[in-house]
Amino acid sequence: MAIASPSVPSFSASFCCIRTESSVGFTRFPSIALAHTRGVRTHPLIRRLAVSSRLNSSTPSGAGGSISPENGDMQYELFHGFSPQRRTGSPVYVTLPVDAVSPNGQVRRRKVMIQSFRALAMAGVEGVVMEVWWGLVERNQPMFYDWKGYLEIVELARKCGLKVRALLAFHQCGTSPDEPHWIPLPLWVLEEIDKDPDIAYSDRFGRRNMEYISLGCDTLPVLHGRSPIQAYTDFMRNFRDTFRLFLGVIITGIQVGMGPGGELRYPSCPSQMMAWTWRFRGLGEFQCYDKYMLAALGACAREMGMREWGQGDPLGTGSLMQNPEFTEFFKSYTGSWRTPYGEFFLEWYSKMLLLHGERICREAETIFRGTEVNISAKVGSIHWHYDKESHPSELTAGYYTTSSRDGYLPIARMFGRYGFTLCCSSFEMKDVEEKLMNPFSSPEGFLMQLLWAARRCGVPLEGENSAADMDDSSFQQIAKMAKFYSDGLEKPSFSFKFVRMHKNMFEYNNWRRFSNFVRQMSSGDIFRAKLDCGGDINHFPTFVTADVAKVGISFTYC
Repeated sequence: MAIASPSVPSFSASFCCIRTESSVGFTRFPSIALAHTRGVRTHPLIRRLAVSSRLNSSTPSGAGGSISPENGDMQYELFHGFSPQRRTGSPVYVTLPVDAVSPNGQVRRRKVMIQSFRALAMAGVEGVVMEVWWGLVERNQPMFYDWKGYLEIVELARKCGLKVRALLAFHQCGTSPDEPHWIPLPLWVLEEIDKDPDIAYSDRFGRRNMEYISLGCDTLPVLHGRSPIQAYTDFMRNFRDTFRLFLGVIITGIQVGMGPGGELRYPSCPSQMMAWTWRFRGLGEFQCYDKYMLAALGACAREMGMREWGQGDPLGTGSLMQNPEFTEFFKSYTGSWRTPYGEFFLEWYSKMLLLHGERICREAETIFRGTEVNISAKVGSIHWHYDKESHPSELTAGYYTTSSRDGYLPIARMFGRYGFTLCCSSFEMKDVEEKLMNPFSSPEGFLMQLLWAARRCGVPLEGENSAADMDDSSFQQIAKMAKFYSDGLEKPSFSFKFVRMHKNMFEYNNWRRFSNFVRQMSSGDIFRAKLDCGGDINHFPTFVTADVAKVGISFTYC
């Protein structure tokens, strides 16, 4: 069955901004013809498009555009004026709402999305991030893919002069069907989990986590004769074939999901708790009690000649909300995490996670090789026990990092081997604020360790925010951490994803702050400022044209 590409009506747009540059540079992209393509069990029919554009990846300080049909084809011409310093700065992307595409494959609130895209382009945003949900695209049957809503988003972004980064989300969104943005795993996958519950992660209490398939069965044919890695690979390959002629031109980045929340980690804390557990110091639970993980642990213990070590996670890990100092395993100086058994288990647990990441990296690098897209993956920002010797919440998530061991360096090295960019959130968070609620938390300490690992391995970086509503101080903190990563690098490669587009973002004051931040990051001047790791870096004067700022009060995205 093939699905025809969505019909996209033409429209004309004209934007005007105050410009100060005396000259404008353009880069001409070659004309691109997107012909109908057809594949087995796919829906990649794309209308033939004739694209003629004068685009530059630089920040526009003025823009204008028009789109008109010609001989049945869509043609457009967008003009952007750019500052010549743009390439010395960092591009900013904006993540779209979770429900940008409905379960039936339709783009939600299409007219408002067009207005939003226009405003983002005027503010100098480089592009948008669209989450491509496995549970929507391959929803009903294995290897039957429905991309039409995502094709339309890419088309809308193209018209507005925006780039696209695609986040291939192989995890569940939300925690229950009662939530407004509930997106489960594909229905046929859930049917297989019903038949074999061990496909899902389990903790010592037998609680199943349905957010992501257990990595213990990565290479086993548990999904209609395919392994999970094969299912992810087929999905990525079909995405590549469907969007091939957009890759490297409009779609410039692909983030590959590797776990719950799209992050390379175990679901040690359920997602519904991740938004607040750091304030309540949740330890997390080791996820190694499905039969596949237990089999792998037992095999490793037998190889070590310590068969008794293969029964499950360590004893004495306490309860989720317990103070780690009151547990046998996690307490700082005499905890059993320091014993030979503790080291064995943590080494095995973290290496299983690394092996999972390596499998996906290898497949993704092969599939997207030659497409000229940047490939990235995300590491979880788990900082609420960072100042404890044992780093318990990081250990249960699969990051074997302690006061004497760097668990992020092996991950950065792996990403470096496959040419991946490392993505992480919490860039706006400050120790001085977080420690008022949790004295053991250190988002800045965690992030600096991760950024240093990326620098050391020559891995590019994508930053994200954790909170959607931010003040000037939060934006300043993002710039500070970006500077920490880029300072002294000959060719720093940093970009930022604002998470996410919502109606409050376009409120006048919020829009003014956001637009100012985009221009600061894009200008490149921020990376020439003096770095001060103990405080805020230089804050640049606010300069947002009245025309761009007023866009924020003309509409809202809801």
